[in-house]
Amino acid sequence: MKLDFAASKVADSTQDAVFHLINAQGQERVRETTGQTKLLPGSTDNRRIVVFNAPADIRGTKTLLIEHSGGDDDIWIYLPAMKKVRRLVANNKKDSFVGTDFSYGDVIGYRVDDWNHTLLREETFTGLDCEVVQSTPKSPQIADISGYSKRVSWIDKRSYIAIKTEIYDGQGALLKRLTQEDVREVDPKNHKWQAMRLTAENTQSGHKTVIELTNFKANVGVSDAEFTPAFLEN
Repeated sequence: MKLDFAASKVADSTQDAVFHLINAQGQERVRETTGQTKLLPGSTDNRRIVVFNAPADIRGTKTLLIEHSGGDDDIWIYLPAMKKVRRLVANNKKDSFVGTDFSYGDVIGYRVDDWNHTLLREETFTGLDCEVVQSTPKSPQIADISGYSKRVSWIDKRSYIAIKTEIYDGQGALLKRLTQEDVREVDPKNHKWQAMRLTAENTQSGHKTVIELTNFKANVGVSDAEFTPAFLEN
């Protein structure tokens, strides 16, 4: 699970992404974004900024997510209509990430040591040899912050990317299914991988979000200056 947690953590990256929000009737809304990531110096804590460029009703919205392995993660969002940056508290991690089927916690990731992990079995999924791991919160607080009672992950033995994750709500019912496809080795020297297509499907509502990454570039020297609340207001 530690290998899975670190599998996509390149030193820094830039990418474009198109978000497809599809309701149960098949109606689709499309959002266009640009994004950057960068690790905090001397750590595996990631920083991620996402800027929404289209359509007009969301243009200018920006999010900044910063991991802190020794404390609460930071979640900041800039809403152009309010012309101010809002900081979200830890309990907001279970909330929808800017109206998608991913939560803020899904985007930031889940600390390995906050969960109990059990290897259920090994099996093949979409032609890949996987280890199937069940993860349950170590405390009621972790369950409350995440909103989840259990996660079951199919982890590809080659890349250690979780190519499928089934997520259960607080009552133990299947809530959503996450998949990662078109997994590419983006940093061969350090054996880092990235999925270029990510899907979150809410199995209770029938709504789903598909994120397609393009122009992904790793280790390009992204500036530290952009990963600040002040930059969101720029």
